[in-house]
Amino acid sequence: MLREKVEEALDRIRPGLRFDGGDVELIDVEDGVVTLRLVGACGGCPMSTMTLKMGIERAIKSAVPEIKEVIAV
Repeated sequence: MLREKVEEALDRIRPGLRFDGGDVELIDVEDGVVTLRLVGACGGCPMSTMTLKMGIERAIKSAVPEIKEVIAV
């Protein structure tokens, strides 16, 4: 259930990531921590950390308050 909510939140921000040639894959949701993989242009982008924390993490936490942290692998 929690994983589905996180996927829904990611689906809302994916168009913006794809517009810039990137995307995000959900790897795991465990103990309030979401593990993601940034792919495509997002994987090597120097702004990827800011995208992860200010964009992706904010969107996920807003939609799924149970989430404590979002990390990229």
